[in-house]
Amino acid sequence: MTELRTLMSGVSFGESPRWHQGRLWFCDWGAEQLIAVDLEGNSEVICRVPSFPFCIDWLPDGRLLIVSARERALLTLLPDRSLALHADLSKVSDHPPGNEIVVDGRGNAYVNGPGFDMMVGEPFAPGTVALVSPDGSVGEVAGGIGFPNGMAVTPDNRTLIVADSYGKELIGFDIEPDGSLSNRRAWAELGDGVPDGICLDSEGASWYADVPNRRCVRVREGGEVLQTIELDRGCFACMLGGEDGRTLFLIAREWHGPDVGKGAGTGQVLATRAPAPHAGRP
Repeated sequence: MTELRTLMSGVSFGESPRWHQGRLWFCDWGAEQLIAVDLEGNSEVICRVPSFPFCIDWLPDGRLLIVSARERALLTLLPDRSLALHADLSKVSDHPPGNEIVVDGRGNAYVNGPGFDMMVGEPFAPGTVALVSPDGSVGEVAGGIGFPNGMAVTPDNRTLIVADSYGKELIGFDIEPDGSLSNRRAWAELGDGVPDGICLDSEGASWYADVPNRRCVRVREGGEVLQTIELDRGCFACMLGGEDGRTLFLIAREWHGPDVGKGAGTGQVLATRAPAPHAGRP
């Protein structure tokens, strides 16, 4: 049985974990806080982000980007910990973005979101992926994704992988020199798996968090299951990090459907050892 260590508990609704400068940074959607926690469990609130949802990733030059669904904007964190506008996302979709962001090694920021508001019972519509280019231009680069969730970029910056929770698959796209996407394909079909957050390792495998099945699963391209970590609550996101890149962080919470108030405070940040270190982005 996998040995899990609890770094934090009492989290309202954790998402979008990133290992950065010796700490795990993550978004608490319920508390509207960006939080960083170290391997000893010492945590700090970096700033308040008044949005549900929101997500984070870093540009190659070290600037932190934050997607604010409420403002339909891509923000940047300033040295005084205030937030400033980086790009307007309001024209990309009729629905607020914010499920996930990933930045590749060239500074292309990919942002996704669903095409409907599940929380208020809107009818289904597929989601999209938008690109914010280093020159500041914004546009849709992929559509027709059932419910886009976690994303990752391979170490060579040539492939974007998108988790489709409704499609129960990881979708691969080729990243073209201008940042556009092509050659959509099933990177891994997951059977009954419902992928949320994802991350990649140095052996070319992907970990995916699974909320309804209460687990985190490591799969190879093509869908072969390599390892499964069972939890006692929904697993929303995962990230590899730590000093050697082989600490797997899991963000977990009790899930009761669109009534997100239920389960508030049951969130945890967990850690365990992984067979291979982190690779790619985020």
